[in-house]
Amino acid sequence: MSVIAILNQKGGSGKTTIATNLAHALVLAESRVLLIDSDPQGSARDWNEANQGALLPVVGLDRETLAVDLKAIRDGYDFILIDGAPQITKLAVEAVKIADLVLIPVQPSPYDIWAAADLVEIIKVRQEITEGKPVAAFVISRAIKNTKLSAEVVEALEGYQLPIMKHGTTQRVIYPTSASTGQTVFNEPNNPARQEIEALAEELIELLP
Repeated sequence: MSVIAILNQKGGSGKTTIATNLAHALVLAESRVLLIDSDPQGSARDWNEANQGALLPVVGLDRETLAVDLKAIRDGYDFILIDGAPQITKLAVEAVKIADLVLIPVQPSPYDIWAAADLVEIIKVRQEITEGKPVAAFVISRAIKNTKLSAEVVEALEGYQLPIMKHGTTQRVIYPTSASTGQTVFNEPNNPARQEIEALAEELIELLP
């Protein structure tokens, strides 16, 4: 069983979009998946309510006892994904402690890049005392293709000395429109967003220890 935490302490970075779509991708690959919503705002829970729990199970655990609470429900799953809370450092620390892999969604914006600094520090402190665990990597979120800024964000993130995923998401209407009805990009076959998430899921599995 692998725990994947999708974290960024800046709101609006695309965490929930990536979490719900990746979770559904893994379900479609016949894995048993649980999505943990650790954000008190409950966006993933709202998404799950909109589809009446038809796609995958979502549980809200938004207290600082995340690590302890998860022990009671983790059995029986191949993957547990944690949709992280913005601006709550203690919850981020708890998620990093129990994760095998941390994905850090970052939009091509200097504000997102700067905001990642605290989380990167939390991850590196944890890695120092646990022989490099968890594995962590940046994911470029909501990129606009063929723009100078999208290229520059990769160069800027390299300063943090963490891997950058080869695959990410781009700015596409299907992401918010599918979420608004409790669905994912997999509801429409052969769309480019679906291919983005499938590629990201495959790369994610390769990164897992």
